[in-house]
Formats: sequence, structure tokens, C-alpha cells
Amino acid sequence: MDYNILEYGAVGDGVKKCTEAIQAAVDACSRKGGRVVIPAGKYLSGGIRLRSNVELHLENGAELISTLEKEDMIDFAREFEGEGIDGMDGGCFLFARHEKNITISGYGKIDGRGREVFFDGDVDNGFHECPLFVKGFRPRTTYLEDVENLTVRDVTFYDAAFWTLHMAGCRNVMVDGIRILNDDRGPNNDGIDPDCCKNVVIRGCIIEAGDDAVVVKATGPMHEKYGDCENIVIQGCTMHSRDSALKIGTETWGNIRNIILSDCVVWDCSRGVSIWSKDGGTISDITIHHVTGNTRRYADGVIPGQGAPRWWGKGEPVFLSSTKRSGCDRVPGKISGVVMDHIHLRSESCIFLGGEDYAPIEDIRLENMDILWTKQSPHMPGVFDEQPSERDVYEHEIPCVYARSVNGLTVSGRFRVDDSLSGVIRKKQILEDCTDAEIDA
Repeated sequence: MDYNILEYGAVGDGVKKCTEAIQAAVDACSRKGGRVVIPAGKYLSGGIRLRSNVELHLENGAELISTLEKEDMIDFAREFEGEGIDGMDGGCFLFARHEKNITISGYGKIDGRGREVFFDGDVDNGFHECPLFVKGFRPRTTYLEDVENLTVRDVTFYDAAFWTLHMAGCRNVMVDGIRILNDDRGPNNDGIDPDCCKNVVIRGCIIEAGDDAVVVKATGPMHEKYGDCENIVIQGCTMHSRDSALKIGTETWGNIRNIILSDCVVWDCSRGVSIWSKDGGTISDITIHHVTGNTRRYADGVIPGQGAPRWWGKGEPVFLSSTKRSGCDRVPGKISGVVMDHIHLRSESCIFLGGEDYAPIEDIRLENMDILWTKQSPHMPGVFDEQPSERDVYEHEIPCVYARSVNGLTVSGRFRVDDSLSGVIRKKQILEDCTDAEIDA
């Protein structure tokens, strides 16, 4: 059955709040199961609780718009206080918890109105590239916890103020053909965050964000409740981010394993693929293949005497890190069993693999790599960026491959450095405290 929100009192003028009408349609639909239809029009709403056996369907021309007001959002952090949650506390726009058989679908748009909380501090010497500043309250666009059989397809998520599609402890998930079109200078506006999820397919999506496009993680609170993060496929996506296109970590309280990224385009990203161990969990059995596009460096902010807004990444095609967080004694877990092949990228900084004697990286194979180092931005390389870690950001010679405390490394393929960077990148490799390493490129 269809439950049209107009029949419950919604008005598509973009002015009247339709929260009660939409929630009434969802609640009615959940009793027998069916589809809540949002027809063409602009519908302003506060937080909506999605229920089991409900499909929230946005027809072509429909816009579901967040009020962006704190009192209207679902304050899930307060609702299950004491259980813990990672990231910013506060509200979310679309919420579900301990439900099953939920679908968000249609060719309509879900508007998070991030443009109203971000502003340009103009602190990067006129490049207008550094992260924007934030004012006021900003909710997640979605928070979906412990949902079994979750489908998100076709819909457009637009201008998130914080994380866009956050799935925590979900199982049997299909994310198919969605568009995430966020401000690419927006801090913390990640595209898709599978957090301690199992059996997830993300395919055919277009993702543009300031923060990571897809970030697979195991946060502490979610790992306590739902265990490890595993069995995730990301396929056939185009991804743009001023951080990483695909990131695994940095939150690694549980194990992360069986991840495949394939047949993707990454464009104008600070990093292509990054894998981070920070919190004790093991990262293993990772396969990345057939990726093309480019990575480049963006300007950092400069605020004399203060911390400055800056991106993580300086144009690395591949970045692996197993180093303690700054001010933290917790030892990172192991990164092992990573295979990448047919990675074809234009980049501005090196393939970087940074382990430590207390947390070595093991069994890494980078095969059929085709990397062209060429200048794409006004910013010259010359630093290693290991934030957030005790090493932070520091000046360093940039080779094609840098490896530290790696046991078992094979790199093969073709490396090229064009005239624009030939005076900067002068070595094929710099290896420190590595064993069984072979660079044949």
C-alpha cells in the first residue's frame, strides 16, 4: 500500500513544517508495511523515525528539507545516553534503530542545508581551498543503527551538514545508484560511513564531499554492541573528496576485514585509498583493483598562533598508516593482507606506507601500478602528512614509494615523473626498517 504524505496534512511549499504529517504516514505504513510517498514539492521537516517494513519513497521533483533546528531533530545521543556514540553528539534528520526491512528510494532529493552552517574564513592566502568554518548546530543527515535488510537506492543526498549516510551495526545492506552531492570544502560531511556493519554492497554511486567519500570504520561504542566490520563491496562508483576517496579507519576499535573496492574513478582527491590502524583492531584481507583518476594537494589554512584548518592528505595515491594517535599510548593493530592492482592515477605525492617498530605493516602487494607524478595544484609537495598521529605533518623528501617498518612488500608496474615535478621527486624509493621489500617499477 502507498501512504501519500499529502493525505496526512503535508504541504509542499517549503515553508510549513511537515514533520507530524510525514511521521504519521510512516507510523501508519509500519503497521502493515508498504510505501510512504513524498510527491513532487518542497517539504520542510524535522527529524523522522523510520520504522520496520517501510519504504520512504521520494518521487521525481520531491525535496525533503531539514529544518536544521536543534529542537526539531532527533537527539539520539540523549535518547540512549550511556551507550556511547562516536563523533559529534546531537541530532539527526532521518533516524532508525533496531528495525528491519527499511528502504529509502526514489529520484527525489534530501537536503541537509549544510550551506547554512559553513562559512569561508578566507585564511589560506586566497586559494579558497581549505576547510570551511562551522557555526551553530549541525545534525547528521541520517543515523541508521542495527537495521537488518537496509536498502538505499536512486535518491540524491544534497549538502549534508555532517555525516551523510551513517550506518552503524547494520546487516545486509544495499546502497545502489545514489548521489551524494556535498560541499567539497565542508568539514565532516562524509559520504557513506559503514560502521561495524556486515554484508554491505555500495555500487554505482556518485559521491562528492569535503570529507571522505566512503569510510569503513569500527568505532568503540558500535564495536561493543555489534562486533567487527566485515564483508563490504564498493563497486563502480565515482568519488571526489578533499580527503580520501576510500578510507578504512581511522576508528579501528574492532577488526575490519574482507573489503573490496573495484572499478572506481577517484577525481581531485587528497588521497585515493587510505588505510589507518589506530585503536587496536586488525585490518586484513583488503582488495583494491581497477581504480583510475587523480590525487592532488589542497591549500591549508594559516592562522598565526593558532591551529589552522587543514585537510588530511597531500596528494598520495595510496596511504597506509599504523602509528599511535597524538597523546595516546594505545598501540595500533596490525594491517596485513592488502592487495592492490591496476591502479592508474595522476598524483602529486608518494605511495606512503608508514608503520612503526611497535606496529609493523605486513604482506602488502601493489601490482600493475601505473602512477604519473605531475603537478596539478599551486602547492608543491615536500611534507609527509601523518595526522592524526604523534608524527603529525613534517618536511620530508618525496620519493615515488616511501615505506617504514613494512614486512613483506611487493610493488610492480610503471612509474613516471614529468618535468613539472622532476626536480622534486628524484628517488624511486626510500625504505626504512623494512624486510622482504621489492620495488620493481
